[in-house]
Amino acid sequence: MQDNMLLTISTTHEPASDLGFLLMKNPDNLHEVDLAFGKATVFYPEASAEKCTAALMLDIDPVQLVRGKGRQRGAEDQYVNDRPYAASSLLSVALARTFGTTLSGRSKHRQELAETPIELEAKISPLPVRGDRQIVAQLFEPLGYQVETGSVPLDPQHPDWGDSPYISLVVRGKQKIADLLSHLYVLVPVLDANKHYYIGDAEVEKLLRKGQGWLEEHPHKDLIAKRYLRFRSLSRAALRQLEDSVEPEPAEEIAKKDEAEEVIERPIHLNEQRMLSVLAELERSGASSMLDLGCGEGKLLRRLIQQGQFQKILGVEVSPQILSIAAERLKLERMGDRQRERIELVQGSLVYRDDRLKGFDAATVIEVIEHMDAERLTAFSDALFGYARPNTVIMTTPNREYNTLFEGLTEGVLRHPDHRFEWTRQEYESYAVTCGDKYGYSVSFAPIGEVHPDHGAPTQMAIFKKTAG
Repeated sequence: MQDNMLLTISTTHEPASDLGFLLMKNPDNLHEVDLAFGKATVFYPEASAEKCTAALMLDIDPVQLVRGKGRQRGAEDQYVNDRPYAASSLLSVALARTFGTTLSGRSKHRQELAETPIELEAKISPLPVRGDRQIVAQLFEPLGYQVETGSVPLDPQHPDWGDSPYISLVVRGKQKIADLLSHLYVLVPVLDANKHYYIGDAEVEKLLRKGQGWLEEHPHKDLIAKRYLRFRSLSRAALRQLEDSVEPEPAEEIAKKDEAEEVIERPIHLNEQRMLSVLAELERSGASSMLDLGCGEGKLLRRLIQQGQFQKILGVEVSPQILSIAAERLKLERMGDRQRERIELVQGSLVYRDDRLKGFDAATVIEVIEHMDAERLTAFSDALFGYARPNTVIMTTPNREYNTLFEGLTEGVLRHPDHRFEWTRQEYESYAVTCGDKYGYSVSFAPIGEVHPDHGAPTQMAIFKKTAG
């Protein structure tokens, strides 16, 4: 058997050399990335206009793998194992580190091509397949691939020794480059069914995020979830969220609507004032663990991770696609171990009771409730104040009375095309006080932005403090 696991990605889409732009790795250079368990090297065995091939080779240090932090979190406890030699969850980590931007669907120089399905071929060897080898076709063929598998000899120099328990895999199909990478990221560990690190709630979010757009429709999604997550409770949670998750519209459309509101508020730097006001309240609360509900693309999370006060940060968002953007902007895959342990992103609905949201010191709900249908507010309030019950909740929402002062905002028009409502100060205070009385919280209010004598401040903030157990 070979000493290193090897993945190659090839295309004949002309000019094929554009693969270098898609992967953001120049074919003329050798690219090396240090990993916690070894080194990843990207190079191009061929790069012409007719065909281009990028190779990702992993050189894994078995001593680093066992001695590192992964051992404490569920990595193999033996020095003798196949981790350094066969494709596994280690390959997924390397894919995210070396091709993270491509995996997120973005290309600095060839965005249109990144969004276009092209002829692609991926080869992996050696690859462990736990169980029936028919599973390979079951996983890849529904995604539109032609699948070829072959045997890997124990030693090419000694054919009489026979074949190893590993295979070589070739998948071909017309795919977006990001889709190919996400399929490999998820399905290689599924074939192996034996991850090198601790499997917890974060892996549910990762599966949903990397499987967004294809996993929910896969005919064998149950099998994928069970083998990827290993534990029945986690796979059930993932499948439940797959059934419940609704991607209301593409991230690009959401961004356009967000921009419409930002254009209105930008002259008074309202978003910056909101972030600073919320951070100040969080610091005053003394919280060390906190939730950001409806975290979006991570604007608040980026500030929180810079503050040493917050040792446990959980961002929650209903849209897996938006979560993927947040993870990229936060550079989660490139964070050091100590920093990465502090923050987690999960996909989830804010109107359901969720055990993952319990036990936090504080929660923020920044410009979120106005995006909910009014009839769902009761379920949201019960899930947050009645079930999760953080000690402090900081919630902001637009003040409708102030809208008349924004240039270009006509009477009766809301700030954001997706807002279901915008409350007056009295309406918001009524909602907040009712929640406080019902669930055992005291409530105070603070304006954000310059206060107009008649119309109030542009943003209204409520601070809830738990008074009952």
